[in-house]
Amino acid sequence: MAKLKAAIIGSGNIGTDLMVKLGRSEFLELTAVIGIDPQSDGLRRAREAGYAGVDTGIDGFFADPTLEADIMFDATSAKAHLYNDKLCQERGIKMIDLTPAAVGPYVSPAVNINEHLDKSNINMITCGGQATIPMVHAINRVANVVYGEIVATISSKSAGPGTRANIDEFTETTSKAIEVVGGADKGKAIIILNPAEPPIMMRNTVYALVEEGKMDEQAIRDSIAEMEKVVQSYVPGYHLRAEPIFEGNKVTVLIEVKGAGDYLPEYSGNLDIMTSAAVRVAEEFAKNTLKETV
Repeated sequence: MAKLKAAIIGSGNIGTDLMVKLGRSEFLELTAVIGIDPQSDGLRRAREAGYAGVDTGIDGFFADPTLEADIMFDATSAKAHLYNDKLCQERGIKMIDLTPAAVGPYVSPAVNINEHLDKSNINMITCGGQATIPMVHAINRVANVVYGEIVATISSKSAGPGTRANIDEFTETTSKAIEVVGGADKGKAIIILNPAEPPIMMRNTVYALVEEGKMDEQAIRDSIAEMEKVVQSYVPGYHLRAEPIFEGNKVTVLIEVKGAGDYLPEYSGNLDIMTSAAVRVAEEFAKNTLKETV
């Protein structure tokens, strides 16, 4: 079966987990993992798995005529993404952005995957955004959400240097995406790094204020339950921790995300949901592209 070629920029936790997931893809063929640290565990694992392990950054990848990519996954940082994307756009390579750079449109596979597959750069928002925005959207499609607030709590151990360096971008990008993708009139995002031992699973709380007089509890419950199944189709460890809570015109949704344990521990659901969502988007793009070339 024909596949599109893919490469990963970033050999840290997210990039290495992506590598494992892409190795199982029916529509994507991983060619290289790109990093800047020759001794990184990600590059070592990439080479052991038979992929090219490029330790001279994206410039090194493009300097090697034997390496190809139709799609690039960027798992570096918001700042680095600007340079990486420029080089990819010059070469007609589709970019799946796992940083909060927000160069391209925000995409949550459960909400708007088919609206932006033609774009050259797709932004995967943030881990908190991928976990909570589907629920904001689920409520909003039944009753207008005038204000949506999300609190993403992750284990401190699952927050690597990239996550810590992008806290400001996380809050800004997620807040905006709650409005643009989730449909809330106003959005706000908070992230908490919990140092508890043993490490906690990723937990998310969604608070949604709906328009006065528009509350239909059963319709909202049904919409939330349907959305939970959609997200579980690509993130099996995603589930509600309790039934939705209704207080006046406020709806509270409690979510937990358990990682698949591919490369990262199960408590790193915050990273797993990002890589799983990115693979889903890339596979949908690949399916459409391969269908058109048949």
